[in-house]
Amino acid sequence: MQKLRFFFLLLLFPSILFAQEQRTKIILERSTKLTVDTKTNINYVKNPVFRQDNATLTCDSAVFYKERNYFEAYKNVHINQGDTVNIYSDFLNYDGNKKLAHLNSNVVMKDLTSTLTTNVLDYDMGLKIGTYVNGGKIVNKDVTLTSKRGYYFANSKDAYFRYNVVAVTPQTTIKSDTLRYNTFTNWTYFYGPTNIKGKDDNLYTEDGSYNTRTENAYFGKKNLYTQGTKSLKGDSLVYNGKTGYGKAIKNIVFKDTTDKTVLYGQLGEYYKTDERVVVTKKAYFGMGTKDTITVGGKKKLDSLWLSADTLEAQMALQKTLKLFKKPVVQKDSEIGAEDEKEKEAKEKEKAQARKEAAAATLLEKKQVVAPEPKKKLSKKEQKAGDALAAELKKNPPPKILTDSVKILAADIKVKTDSIKLDSLKKAIDLPKKINISTAKKDSLKIDPKTKTAASKDPKVIVSNKAKAALNVKAKDSVAFNPADTIRTRVIKAFHNVRVFKSNLQAVSDSLFYTAADSTLRWYSNPILWSQGSQQTGDTIHVFFKNDKIHSFQVLQNSFAANMETDTTKFNQAKGRITTGFFKDGELQNMFIDGNAESIYFDKDEKNVFKNMNQTVSSRIKFSFKDKELTKVTMFREIEGRTDPVEKLPKNTLLTGFIWKPELRPTSKADIIKGVPAKPKVAPKSKTTTPKVLNPKSVGNDPSGIKPLMPGKKVNTEIKKPDSVKVQPNNPVLIKTDTTKKATTGGVN
Repeated sequence: MQKLRFFFLLLLFPSILFAQEQRTKIILERSTKLTVDTKTNINYVKNPVFRQDNATLTCDSAVFYKERNYFEAYKNVHINQGDTVNIYSDFLNYDGNKKLAHLNSNVVMKDLTSTLTTNVLDYDMGLKIGTYVNGGKIVNKDVTLTSKRGYYFANSKDAYFRYNVVAVTPQTTIKSDTLRYNTFTNWTYFYGPTNIKGKDDNLYTEDGSYNTRTENAYFGKKNLYTQGTKSLKGDSLVYNGKTGYGKAIKNIVFKDTTDKTVLYGQLGEYYKTDERVVVTKKAYFGMGTKDTITVGGKKKLDSLWLSADTLEAQMALQKTLKLFKKPVVQKDSEIGAEDEKEKEAKEKEKAQARKEAAAATLLEKKQVVAPEPKKKLSKKEQKAGDALAAELKKNPPPKILTDSVKILAADIKVKTDSIKLDSLKKAIDLPKKINISTAKKDSLKIDPKTKTAASKDPKVIVSNKAKAALNVKAKDSVAFNPADTIRTRVIKAFHNVRVFKSNLQAVSDSLFYTAADSTLRWYSNPILWSQGSQQTGDTIHVFFKNDKIHSFQVLQNSFAANMETDTTKFNQAKGRITTGFFKDGELQNMFIDGNAESIYFDKDEKNVFKNMNQTVSSRIKFSFKDKELTKVTMFREIEGRTDPVEKLPKNTLLTGFIWKPELRPTSKADIIKGVPAKPKVAPKSKTTTPKVLNPKSVGNDPSGIKPLMPGKKVNTEIKKPDSVKVQPNNPVLIKTDTTKKATTGGVN
């Protein structure tokens, strides 16, 4: 407020000095009646016209104090200044020395761009400044402004408003504590708590500017933009309302309470049309789940945190997205796709079809012509009917459509009136031919185009039209698909993608997620860690169900590795596809499909390494309990060997082996911190170091995460052992890059 007062003083100080130097007399140019009190020298004037400098003042009546250079005006007061400012009121007190006008009752002030209305107005004729303190309103073609206090500068077209300020435009409603508005440029400036309310959104700020015509805006303090369940914060916001484009700078926070997501960064862009937010510079993202973790003896909900060079959040039509079905275990441990949604969609489609069929049947029943009541036939008539039936049986009619036969049965008129109705029905149910000569020639015609019977009976014609309409409706009707209008949240991440969750960590070059199928997709050199294992492949998918982690799939060139504690021995498995399933947040089963190869170590009862097992098969299943491997099962076309630890070959690694624990995110703080800086390369030493046959781990695993492979003896189970080849003595290592194909199973 002190800054605002200082600004007023700077603006007014030169004009005040100038006004004090220019004092002029009020001149009464004319009137219809003038009465002068000689004792007091007061003039009582009817319909006067006063003039001072470039201003003209008129009213119905006035009391003019000539010596004081002052008058009081009553009724229909009008001040015209330079043909640009016009002020109207019921009462006026005017001081010609100070050039101050005090107007009361129904005050209206107009200039070329706006109109000010209030009940009490003080107007400085020299400075062209109007002031009201008990409520007023300014209206122009773009905005209507109301406030408790207001200051209007006619020269600069600036209006200052204080307390309970409300500005209404066709697009927005602005509520503020302190506001300045220029009626010529349409720029609005905020100096206190302000809300800009749109049709479906709101922006809060405590310092900024907004153009009511162009809808351009800048906000610089405590900014918060909200739209439904979504919100955007930033130290500075720049926004164009017509294009729906905005930019946020420093300390950006984008939230969506419906999707339980939050997005942070230091530079962001917003596109209102497709509800898209792009965040860069230390960008990271959080998503709530229903998985639980124990912290300090208490259970709390776990969240997924993701960082990347660029993060993008957007609302997209669900029908434009390629959605994935969650993997499930089917018969014989085969991996299939969850079809719950497909079943649900089919059920909805069937229900819609049944509803339409019922409506069509009801309409058809209403339009069917009611049959004529049965007439009791005499014996003579029954005899004639039996004779006709016998004749028809001997001479069957030509074949025509069933519907035409039914119409014929209802409308044909036989020469004789004595026909037994039951006999006629029997004749119709006989071979589908009829002798047309037995009926009247004009009773039934065959349409050469449709090859169906056409009756002259108008009732039958109406019935046929109704049936045709029903058939057309049944063909043209398409069941409404809700997915055509459903919009869903999409998250995209580009470059240096890193993910942390208590039971899942990952890195990759890019990532895609949509709430429609609750699936995270990692692309370009992805690495996934879960518990003590590391997964690599061309593409990795992680599926969530009911906000809990459900399963994962590694597609093409999948490789799983795990290092035994404090050793250089690696448990490994590779294949075309790896599928893992979680239960209560922990890995329960893992399947390797397509030329599955594995190397794993087992221990004896004293927890000492005993053997290294190496297998090749169509499929391998690993079962886990309490984060430890408990069972290994192989399926179809199995080959394997076991080597004692003391007789291990030099190379115990499968082709494609990768081990990168130094890239593994270890906490939320690690995600926020971003990609770790590359270590400086130390100068090469002249001293040589001995080569190590088996690579050691680099970096530290997150504390508390156990390796997948057990300290206990592993139960190995082999399905269909007829193809197993065991070579206990003098073994030859199976080639680790084998490409033998599975002919009877596996997921391709």
